Amino acid sequence: MAQFDTGLPSISQIQGYIKDQQLLELKLLTGDSFRGKLCWQDQNCLCLITQDQQTIMIPHHAIAYLKPEAAEG
Repeated sequence: MAQFDTGLPSISQIQGYIKDQQLLELKLLTGDSFRGKLCWQDQNCLCLITQDQQTIMIPHHAIAYLKPEAAEG
């Protein structure tokens, strides 16, 4: 099993999004996009909770981009 390297900048940034409960936009290579908050990550996937409380497990290789939503107000 591959080691999960929490020292990598991308993993560290995602961990920050999880800790801060940051609202994110996640776009897949298929063109589908989702808004929500990450609840966990591992070496293969992210788990996103959408705004309508759906849980979606997304493989890393399917992600086109992930970006924080702008703060409202």
